[in-house]
Amino acid sequence: MTQAHDRLLIIDFGSQVTQLIARRLRELKVYCEIHPYNRVDQAFLRDFAPKAVILSGGPASVYWESAPMPPAGLFDLGVPILGICYGQQVMMHCLGGQVEGGHGTAEFGKAYVSPTELTHPILAGWFPPEDGPLAREQVWMSHGDHVSKLAPGFQVLGTSPNAPFAITADPERHFYAVQFHPEVHHTPKGAKLFENFVRLAGFRGDWTMGAYREEAIRKIREQVGEAKVICGLSGGVDSSVAAVLIHEAIGDQLTCVFVDHGLLRLGEAEQVVSMFRDHYNMRLIHADESDLFLSALEGVSDPEVKRKTIGKLFIDVFQKHAAEVGGATFLAQGTLYPDVIESVSFSGGPSVTIKSHHNVGGLPEKMGLKLVEPLRELFKDEVRALGRELGLPEAFIGRHPFPGPGLAIRCPGEITREKLDILRRADAVYIDQIRRHGLYDEIWQAFAAILPMRTVGVMGDGRTYDYALALRAVTSVDGMTADYYPFSHEFLSETATRIINEVKGINRVFYDCTSKPPGTIELE
Repeated sequence: MTQAHDRLLIIDFGSQVTQLIARRLRELKVYCEIHPYNRVDQAFLRDFAPKAVILSGGPASVYWESAPMPPAGLFDLGVPILGICYGQQVMMHCLGGQVEGGHGTAEFGKAYVSPTELTHPILAGWFPPEDGPLAREQVWMSHGDHVSKLAPGFQVLGTSPNAPFAITADPERHFYAVQFHPEVHHTPKGAKLFENFVRLAGFRGDWTMGAYREEAIRKIREQVGEAKVICGLSGGVDSSVAAVLIHEAIGDQLTCVFVDHGLLRLGEAEQVVSMFRDHYNMRLIHADESDLFLSALEGVSDPEVKRKTIGKLFIDVFQKHAAEVGGATFLAQGTLYPDVIESVSFSGGPSVTIKSHHNVGGLPEKMGLKLVEPLRELFKDEVRALGRELGLPEAFIGRHPFPGPGLAIRCPGEITREKLDILRRADAVYIDQIRRHGLYDEIWQAFAAILPMRTVGVMGDGRTYDYALALRAVTSVDGMTADYYPFSHEFLSETATRIINEVKGINRVFYDCTSKPPGTIELE
């Protein structure tokens, strides 16, 4: 973004929950960016000009030979700095304190912090005065090393049984450091700590979707000029919001290509075409290539082969139909900020890479196109907020995530047209049930999967030998972890009865109550 916004820099030392820091700050309308420690130097600091800095946690020890370290000059910037877990340890290590490992002071999981006699605005709203010496607050710890000696100028504001310097501050330099993780929900008042920090740092809270919309439109126009743009439209939240935003910026210079691979949900293709071609009057190519995809998938049961087959065909089909536009210079993608963060880690950052993302490479280079990625600074919930700002119908904005390979990975084993038709109808009944009971918005993702097995059943006076269906519903914040949704037995019984009665080909229904981890959200 431009320098018009107050900017906060998060230096990532490899914590798996660094993204949660950014989410907490964005909720406070503070613009922030995450950058790996090894990509932040003095020149970067000068150009970024942060109003404050947060040092994340991480798996390292400050005494490792190649321990991650902050950039030179960071502590001389004259801006407030907050160190979290490893961020606290590296702060003390660099500023003259001492860090030790082992000796029975490691803490993992829930702990309780009590205040010292010293008070500071960084802890406003944390410890109720009426609790006096008995005051304590739950936090989440995850550390092996610990600070054993404070750096000069620091004071202790809070302690835990195994972390005598759990909350520390150097009030004169506006440096703060905590041993726990305030970004996770296991630290109930963690959001308040961030709120106090950004208030002390003087942030205006000017990160709004209205401002983002105006700025994004200006940037799209500046980047694209008079050139043509093509956009792969799936009908999901990300591509839909990206398409509407870009169309608002450049109108008929945008052409959307909607690849129908025959693996969509019931009525989905018709909904997408009606929404974008008819309602928004966008230039839209509806590429119905279902026969091509389903023929290529015939006899394929390995999930990875399915994904690769669909991915390769998608690129080929998209290229073919995009060529119909003629003279396009840019490719629009709905890349989100978590994709960018994980892809940066993949190419040299400190975090362990969980997955790579198709949105961040491959297709643009193959087609010789430049990228337009107007959502690459946003988290998923911010994309939904931008969609509302743009006036998209709630039915599109609030849709559950849907995988690129579509129903192919909800059909374990061999894919057939018969199984896909059964699955579409069963999934539609399931989602209808969830909506009827007012549960749709409580659930991150819900879907049905047709299992590679047939079971014996009795319907009326006859024997059946039909497919079994698995129902899945999870709650999550970002999809990285998930819990199964605790439907009532009444709901599950009613839903199973409706599916078996209304969908020919299903005679048994299961509910998947596996969390992630150890499972994944999708079956394949």
